[in-house]
Amino acid sequence: MAGAIIENMSTRKLCIVGGILLVFQVIAFLVGGLIAPSPTTAVPYTSVKCIDVRKNHHKTKWLMPWGPNHCKKLKDFDEAVSRQIEANDIVFAVHIPLPSKEMSPWFQFMLFIMQLDIAFKMDNDLKENAEITLDVSLAYRDNMFDDWEEIAHAIEIRKLKCTFSSPKTVESEGRHYDCDFLPFMEIGSVAHKYYLINIRLPVNDRKGINVGIGEIKDIRLVGIHQNGGFTKVWFAMKTFLTPSILIIMVWYWRRITLMTRAPVLLEKVIFALGISMTFINIPVEWFSIGFDWTWMLLFGDIRQGIFYAMLLSFWIIFCGEHMMDQNERNRLSGYWKQVGPIAVGSFCLFIFDMCERGVQLKNPFYSIWTTEVGTELAMAFIIVAGICLCLYFLFLCFMVFQVFRNISGKQSSLPAMSKARRLHYEGLIFRFKFLMLITLACAAMTVIFFIVSQVTEGHWKWGDVTIEANSAFFTGIYGMWNLYVFALMFLYAPSHKNYGEDQSNGDLGVNSGEELQLTTTITHVDGPTEVYKLARKEAQE
Repeated sequence: MAGAIIENMSTRKLCIVGGILLVFQVIAFLVGGLIAPSPTTAVPYTSVKCIDVRKNHHKTKWLMPWGPNHCKKLKDFDEAVSRQIEANDIVFAVHIPLPSKEMSPWFQFMLFIMQLDIAFKMDNDLKENAEITLDVSLAYRDNMFDDWEEIAHAIEIRKLKCTFSSPKTVESEGRHYDCDFLPFMEIGSVAHKYYLINIRLPVNDRKGINVGIGEIKDIRLVGIHQNGGFTKVWFAMKTFLTPSILIIMVWYWRRITLMTRAPVLLEKVIFALGISMTFINIPVEWFSIGFDWTWMLLFGDIRQGIFYAMLLSFWIIFCGEHMMDQNERNRLSGYWKQVGPIAVGSFCLFIFDMCERGVQLKNPFYSIWTTEVGTELAMAFIIVAGICLCLYFLFLCFMVFQVFRNISGKQSSLPAMSKARRLHYEGLIFRFKFLMLITLACAAMTVIFFIVSQVTEGHWKWGDVTIEANSAFFTGIYGMWNLYVFALMFLYAPSHKNYGEDQSNGDLGVNSGEELQLTTTITHVDGPTEVYKLARKEAQE
């Protein structure tokens, strides 16, 4: 009777905790959907063709497309030909942002892609596999009357991928090629109010620089930055979630240290997962509002990589620790075959990120995808990481299958137990299956919401209510994984209930002053976990 009451209370507590977490999950989605604006904004810019006939001009003067000190402009290249202005003396200038606006540190980053307007001409055709050489410079200032300060200068090469749908005849002259967008620039902070980009297309017939690239009419840029309103909501979530996870971590580890036995592997891995989640949560981004920290994008990638590596490792170890083989349990070395692909894949992605965003810390115009060697290297890293991920999921699916098969087999021994212990073990098995289902639900929701955010227009409209789907995806999924880690530490914290091996009359002896905690596999105060004991008992029989 007492065992049934205890298990009913535990199940009821589990339902209450699940309900509370579900409420917080809904709130996380609604915060992004109803309060936050769209995560990013795309702003189109059209360059202005400026004239600069001085030697070493990019070292001495910045050309402004508009304003009181704007440059001498060209309407088109026909005017340049008529005025005998050489291509090397033409500068494409872009001011960021548009007139009467200012950039803000709340924008967090700037990503630019380039589109070239190339016209077909019989005497200046676009060659196959043509490459364009860009002499680009980036500068900033915080006042409209200050001098421009250089941030970066580089000479970059981009491969043109263009198609021409019409026949290449005299009648088709003037029609534009359909060219792919080119990666142009990425900078990891927006610490200044105004930015200026000067682009030159140096021509050298002898070296074949910018020869056979067609007749370029215009250079267009699309700038993408994070919305300030979304940044504030994102920072607020991080600030709220950081102490929440820290508190449950302290409580969880305190429960473990109160035990007279050493922590088992699963307890350590759950705690490490909590640390990695806290590492993501700590809102160091607040400092980016006052400091020009261009490395924040790379730092964010590293934090996410550590968390996902820990999460994947936890799933493997979680399943492995519930296997009925006693030989390799509670030893990290026993999982090297499964954890190895995670380490190799994570290392490959880290190297890829360092080759891309690591180099961009010095040269924001750099892109690993712009050269054949860089593209092959990047694809090699991604393919190796993908193979490791596939191997990991094969291992994981096999282990999950084995766990469910073994647990189902062990359930046949439950009728021979006393009523109290049978109810207790049924609860443990139920909670294991419950956590597996929650894990699958979290993974499925992540994939589903990602797909939905990609295929929808970015927002849903119901009457007068507009829901930002992309913002809801970011805040909802971020909140969901925090709640997942929170639930893990809460449900897997060791309980101080003592289930003795010998129970009389099917009852479970519990002191009246003890608090009944939700437990899963780690419940006994001194010995191994309860599922381990169930497995060992079955093996002995």
